[in-house]
Amino acid sequence: MADRHSGSGQTQRPPRPTPGSAFLRRLHDHAPNSTQFIGFLALIVSGCILLFLTGLTITATVIGLIFFTPLILISSPIWVPAGTVLFLAAAGFLSMCGFGLAVLAGLSWIYKYFRGWNPPGSGRFDYARSRIADTASHVKDYAREYGGYLQSKVKDAAPGA
Repeated sequence: MADRHSGSGQTQRPPRPTPGSAFLRRLHDHAPNSTQFIGFLALIVSGCILLFLTGLTITATVIGLIFFTPLILISSPIWVPAGTVLFLAAAGFLSMCGFGLAVLAGLSWIYKYFRGWNPPGSGRFDYARSRIADTASHVKDYAREYGGYLQSKVKDAAPGA
């Protein structure tokens, strides 16, 4: 019991944190290490350089347009037809490549289908083919029944025929 009452009779409490110390402790816990800081610094420097180069490019473009606009306007009777021809040629070439690629993809799918490798969509293709065949057989049966009906009507209308 003597141990309990030693001192002035007050229990010791941890020091009360000041309002700013909790914030500083959190900030210190989340502070980046040196590698992250160097990476962030490199990001800022490269971003500033790219921003400067963007401004330089825009400035050069505007100055170029100011100086070359009269030349462009004077020579526009040459540039418009040439641009039209180049655009049509490029569009035709890209269309030809796209259609050729589509044909190759289709031929590849057909090859895989007939080899029995079941390419994507072959189940739907088989289902559609069976539906078409079923419909054709139903139409054939209906035509056969309806044709017999018409023949009996013709015999009724013209017994000598």
